[in-house]
Amino acid sequence: MSGGGPGRAARGPAGAGGVRVAVVDCGTNSLRLLVADVDNELGTLTDVDRRMEIVRLGQGVDATGRLSPPALARTMRALRSYAAIIEAASAATVRMVATSATRDAANAHEFLAGVRALLGIDPEVLSGEDEARLSFTGATAELAGRVDSPYLVADIGGGSTEFVLGGDGSVTAAVSVDIGCVRMTERHLHGDPPREAEVAAARADIDAALDVVAGKVPVADARTLVGLAGSVTTVAALALGLDGYDPARIHHARVSAAAAGEQARRLLGQPRADRAGLAVMHPGRVDVIAGGALVLLRIMERFGFAEVLASEHDILDGMAWSLASGPGP
Repeated sequence: MSGGGPGRAARGPAGAGGVRVAVVDCGTNSLRLLVADVDNELGTLTDVDRRMEIVRLGQGVDATGRLSPPALARTMRALRSYAAIIEAASAATVRMVATSATRDAANAHEFLAGVRALLGIDPEVLSGEDEARLSFTGATAELAGRVDSPYLVADIGGGSTEFVLGGDGSVTAAVSVDIGCVRMTERHLHGDPPREAEVAAARADIDAALDVVAGKVPVADARTLVGLAGSVTTVAALALGLDGYDPARIHHARVSAAAAGEQARRLLGQPRADRAGLAVMHPGRVDVIAGGALVLLRIMERFGFAEVLASEHDILDGMAWSLASGPGP
């Protein structure tokens, strides 16, 4: 649940045809867990337990280059609870990845040591390209034959956004750029609400990064834009007019560029208190959602997409498939 609904209770281990796996994704903003039963023969991935905590591990990293003690403490507290869930679910194998915040931090070794102590495994610090490929697998595995390909998958995280182009299991190109919702907020969007000059500075930063994307990914080949992570799913929930965050209704919802623009302008124009009062808003996204919505809007405008297909399946699902399939990214 990218938007951060309550976790689902675990049940018994996978049957003979599948394997139970547990995967953890630690990004700049959130720490997420998926325990799933994966059956490669049937091509099915069934959630056992899916959870998210906003821990803001990357808070201040863009300015200081270090993970702060409070951020590390929040992350380890949430990870300790995940370790208990994984043990109770009797997962056959566990994988954890860490993304932008731990790539950037000078004291990342403190985070890595804490993970080893709690999970008994070494977390993988992914390259942006590997992160993109896993997100692509998770987001597109169930789209074959249902949605026009090639797909451009855009995973808007806290510190970075990953872009990957491909179709039906085949990846053509991938790139990661530093325009996540936390990074844009900390760099530019300081007012409550942000001032026009701050929004313009964030837009210019995003546009410069999208120029890099355009130079490395043949975006014009894409027929469907698939958007991942909490910024996209929250914008989708707002565009749908939901009374609360509902993953089932958000998953594979189509949001027009006009609707995305309306919600981005709304969020950028609201003070924090008004954003916090929105029924679909996770408390941990209140202060960064406007930056994420702006990233989504500029992607759609810059590359000419009339709509985005919102996905609740992302890097966690890609990691689960990778464990069931054997060695790989």
